[in-house]
Amino acid sequence: MNYLEFEKPLAEIEGKAAELRAMARANPEMDVAHEAEALDRKAAAMLEELYRNLSPWRKCLVARHPDRPHCRDYIGALFSEYTPLAGDRNFADDQAVLGGLARFEDRAVVVIGHEKGSDTRGRIHHNFGMARPEGYRKAIRLMDLADRFGLPVITLVDTPGAYPGKGAEERGQSEAIARATEKCLSLRVPLVSVIIGEGGSGGAVAFATANRVAMLEHSIYSVISPEGCASILWKDAEKMREAAEALRLTAQDLRKLDVIDRVVSEPLGGAQRHREQTIRNVGAAISDLLRDLVKKTPDNLRKDRREKFLSMGSRGLAA
Repeated sequence: MNYLEFEKPLAEIEGKAAELRAMARANPEMDVAHEAEALDRKAAAMLEELYRNLSPWRKCLVARHPDRPHCRDYIGALFSEYTPLAGDRNFADDQAVLGGLARFEDRAVVVIGHEKGSDTRGRIHHNFGMARPEGYRKAIRLMDLADRFGLPVITLVDTPGAYPGKGAEERGQSEAIARATEKCLSLRVPLVSVIIGEGGSGGAVAFATANRVAMLEHSIYSVISPEGCASILWKDAEKMREAAEALRLTAQDLRKLDVIDRVVSEPLGGAQRHREQTIRNVGAAISDLLRDLVKKTPDNLRKDRREKFLSMGSRGLAA
């Protein structure tokens, strides 16, 4: 278990309980069950207290936790007959973006998502989930395919933002993001997006301009990272906590603003502690959101998406 900075007291208690049980296994005559159970109760109470009212900055840390389920995990658990499709038919295949044909609850769909990677080698291979222009152009190609055959599109968003490298800019990063966003708006099939970790900047918007957007309880969605915002506003990246508060990037804040449509609950302690339950919760949310959308006509789907974004934030601002 990788513990976050604010979970250090919890790590000590759970570590002591684990040590006691290890000692008991090494020496069966030792009776430490009572002490270990007492530590377990103390740890459970502390975990509940820590996660009862997370600050925006702590939610950022949880959203970035390396042990959270990633796009590949959701695809493997929720989709059957997944057939990955590669390349943008122009330059290369971007490993930060996964996508292809699949079945969700026996319905043919197209699934697209950002993949960060689960270990050091995987993170480098997938560029930490930061897509290049060819990644967005691959997504456009897959959305065109879905539109042509009338297949719902499901996107799984988990990116710090689009890759800001020199090569990406030379190959038209901003244009690719804009065209991906435009393609989302023009689709004549249902589009459901779930933010499963970080939803950073235009790199996330290019996949999340959807009929329905859901967010995991401890995920984040923002126009810029707290560190980037702090560097611009205060010329000090260390003010990221203040920036996180000001950006209103939590699922709860964004639900109030009507930026998203649903907050998907996470088990106590975050998705990283109970990956299977989190994946099941996301699957149930996708199923619910798709149920109504598949009944709409193509024109109504486009109209629904347009009206959603034109009215975004009005309720929260009026309040």
